[in-house]
Amino acid sequence: MEASDDNEVIQLSTEALSALQEFYQEEQVRASQVFNDHSFGPVEEDWQLSQFWYCDETALCLAKEAVAAAGKNGRIACISAPSVYQKLKELNTEDLSMCILEYDRRFSVYGDEFVFYDYNDPLNLPDRLEPHSFDLILADPPYLSEECLRKTSETIQYLKKGKVILCTGAIMEELVAKFLDLKMCNFIPKHARNLANEFRCYVNYNCGLDTVCS
Repeated sequence: MEASDDNEVIQLSTEALSALQEFYQEEQVRASQVFNDHSFGPVEEDWQLSQFWYCDETALCLAKEAVAAAGKNGRIACISAPSVYQKLKELNTEDLSMCILEYDRRFSVYGDEFVFYDYNDPLNLPDRLEPHSFDLILADPPYLSEECLRKTSETIQYLKKGKVILCTGAIMEELVAKFLDLKMCNFIPKHARNLANEFRCYVNYNCGLDTVCS
């Protein structure tokens, strides 16, 4: 009886191992398909990282404007603006090159398009991000402080070829003009969760946000 019992245990363990291996293989295939389709599940905002997601309408408006501003075969860099980046991935942007500069390593699921970014070290960037190589920079500094804006501006100035969209508090208007020479437009970004601070959008070109998404 003991030998029989032992054999039954061994047989059950083998079946369980086989089922587990099959499960892992299916998960690997599913993960590969998801990555290739860029259909990642939503990443929840993390207030500990000062993340405040835009509402879908705002994210879509900003994403569409970024595509139009970058132009065909253009390059877009999203700096600390992951909700807009994810909306860009939902659009038909096969002719565009994009990257996301973000402190949150959860966005590494986007492979080479993810660049770990800490605004405290604004020029610590990989070699593949060449200076003045992005047609459109879309940025949302994580904190409403002069230091954060100044350091994020260093990154923007290094990467930008021309057009910039910056979303930050209305109280930052003078500093935005000082560091980046951007002007406030009429478009008002809205967040999925209401924030106490009034947010505005700043640009350095004649954008379509006012007429398309006002």
